Amino acid sequence: MGTYIIRRLIWAAVMLTIVSIITFAIFFLVPRLAGATPESLASRYVGRTATAEQVKDAAEQLGFNDPLIVQYGRFAKGIVLGADYNYGPSVEHCPAPCFGYSFLTRLPVWPDLLDRLPVTMSLAIGAAVIWLIAGVATGVLSALKPGSVFDRAAMGIALAGVSLPIFFTGIVSLVVFSYGHPFRITAPGGSFTPFSENPAQWAYNLILPWITLAFLYAAGYARLTRAGMLETMNEDYIRTARAKGLSERVVVVKHGLRGALTPIVTIFGLDFGLLLGGAVLTESTYSLPGIGKYAIDAITNQDLPKVMGVTLVAAFFVVLANLIVDLLYAVVDPRVRLG
Repeated sequence: MGTYIIRRLIWAAVMLTIVSIITFAIFFLVPRLAGATPESLASRYVGRTATAEQVKDAAEQLGFNDPLIVQYGRFAKGIVLGADYNYGPSVEHCPAPCFGYSFLTRLPVWPDLLDRLPVTMSLAIGAAVIWLIAGVATGVLSALKPGSVFDRAAMGIALAGVSLPIFFTGIVSLVVFSYGHPFRITAPGGSFTPFSENPAQWAYNLILPWITLAFLYAAGYARLTRAGMLETMNEDYIRTARAKGLSERVVVVKHGLRGALTPIVTIFGLDFGLLLGGAVLTESTYSLPGIGKYAIDAITNQDLPKVMGVTLVAAFFVVLANLIVDLLYAVVDPRVRLG
């Protein structure tokens, strides 16, 4: 087990390094291949009113005239050790981990991401709890009674949940439950209260985004659970468990569901990691000040360092979530052995 964990940690570090190289290449190598010059790259950092001479000086100060391998080394070093940016009249320091420095706001990216991380984590964790419970339970019940009225209704709703985009269901939910009459039972969006300050207000502000986001994911998990349970419940070891006289609840939960959970755990790791990197559409629809909305604002303002920072943080969460999922395989499925 210890060897497996060490090996997975090493691979996670390698994967993050590869992601950083790809991210750097997308933002700096690809534009150069498309004909961009150091001056055109530097123009993103100095604003639209800068003169040609100022843009040229900025390109030199930011190191865009250096070879790309040197630029990447400086970029990677900044993530680990921090970086100093020569910004004309002053030198700005970006402490480690430096995921970029916004020259529009004159602030490092990492503290901004930390400020918005509680919002995104609250949204992701709450929605994940709802969609796991609702999706898995619905899938199990549908698999136990295939072709029934409940099965057909549940899968029909699941198909609608997968098909409807989040910005549609989010806006409809706001109109009906926040602004409509006589419901008006949920928060109108745009507000977030930290859990440590007021847990009840925290939940009240997020209940509608949780349900909206969970509806999208629960639909897919219900269909996936149903398919896995239908396959698992026909296995020989299920018939053996019933022949031994085990109760139906034990057969379904301990043997059937446990065998069907492996693909669900895999997909959950990807989904949850991506959400921690920013639930872009949900946060934008409900005006929640999380990482997703931060990314949208950065793209709108053409603030390149912020976009790069969000990309790297999102990649970190995806790699971390998948690392945890790999360790959970042996717990979920006894047929899996970690070596």
